[in-house]
Amino acid sequence: MTTQTLPAADHRGPVTGRERALAPDLIRGAMLLLIGLANSANFAFAGQPGVESAPHGFERILNLLKLTFVDARAYPVFAVMFGYGLVQLARRQQSAGATTSAVQRILVKRNAWLIVFGVVHATLLYFGDFLGAYGVVGIACALVLLNRGDKFHRIVLAVWAFMTLETLFVAAKAVLAIVSSSGPTQALTNSPNPSLAATSYLSSLVDRLHEYPLHMASVLGFVVIVWLGIWAARKQLLENPAAHKTLLTRVAVGCLGITFVGGLPLALIGAGWLHVDQAAVDAADLLSQVSGMFGGPGYVALFGLIVARIRKQSKQSLPVRAISALGQRSLSGYLFQSVSWMILLAPFTLDLRFGSTAYTAALVAIGVWVISVIGAYAMSRRSYRGPAETLLRRLVY
Repeated sequence: MTTQTLPAADHRGPVTGRERALAPDLIRGAMLLLIGLANSANFAFAGQPGVESAPHGFERILNLLKLTFVDARAYPVFAVMFGYGLVQLARRQQSAGATTSAVQRILVKRNAWLIVFGVVHATLLYFGDFLGAYGVVGIACALVLLNRGDKFHRIVLAVWAFMTLETLFVAAKAVLAIVSSSGPTQALTNSPNPSLAATSYLSSLVDRLHEYPLHMASVLGFVVIVWLGIWAARKQLLENPAAHKTLLTRVAVGCLGITFVGGLPLALIGAGWLHVDQAAVDAADLLSQVSGMFGGPGYVALFGLIVARIRKQSKQSLPVRAISALGQRSLSGYLFQSVSWMILLAPFTLDLRFGSTAYTAALVAIGVWVISVIGAYAMSRRSYRGPAETLLRRLVY
């Protein structure tokens, strides 16, 4: 009698709970609140950036906070974490004995499915989808970046140094435009998105089919931010943040300083406390967008430092565990938000925009995020990954 040896699998399955690092999950869970604040306001105002154009009272504060800390500053965090996750996934597969070609094949397949998720999400729910762009960038990274050496990946640091100089140049032009402003003053207004103002679901779907390709093309440039996440993951900055405290502190202070100061001129205009002409508004808007990308590494480094302090405690608090549970299910949390905006804020559904639209958008965003945190924690207690994560893993593995 002869025995037959089955060939070893050329890859392993998805990550288990015990293999997860706290920092990435906590970052994703917490930053979904900022994503919610940005996207709910877009829905509520049916346009971008989703602020009151003639604010009064506390609306001024809401505009100021949103434009300084949220807009163009939240999505770069997920771009950094996306790159970080690519390396983590590849490393786990390689440690289990998977070949380089097998790892590449898994990553390409996973990101191809992300493109499908993104197209469905953008078509049915919200044109401002990022999943499809992540998928395209993820495939490019799997084929071009991941298998490179440390010297090659240092290029991204040089790119970010150049981008810092570019931001300083844009800042100088914005300051000059504000100081020399002499024309009629112009308030910050929302650029309309037809799909968000549509009075029927069918017309909103048709509008999204037109809006999504342009949006997707406009955000593909965040590949540089993803690349920075790849570099950070190769250094394992978030697996053991205490060992990299000096670097994380410098990144948090430097990058958050750039992103907050860079967003302040537009925030003051949006709050109605800085009165300038259209040229100055445009210059401030460009500065806000350019400086916003520094929010990615800045917020990530800040949360890395927070996790370093949390690890000194004997037991994680309930809020930390609950928010981390949402981070482990960030894909489901992200899609849940879009379903919520559609049901609560669309003109053809509940249309809960009453009184101050800014107040409504903020309260709805916070409420939906709290519900998603509670739901994710309940799932974690039952060892359930989450509906979107479960589907994606089945499709990939």
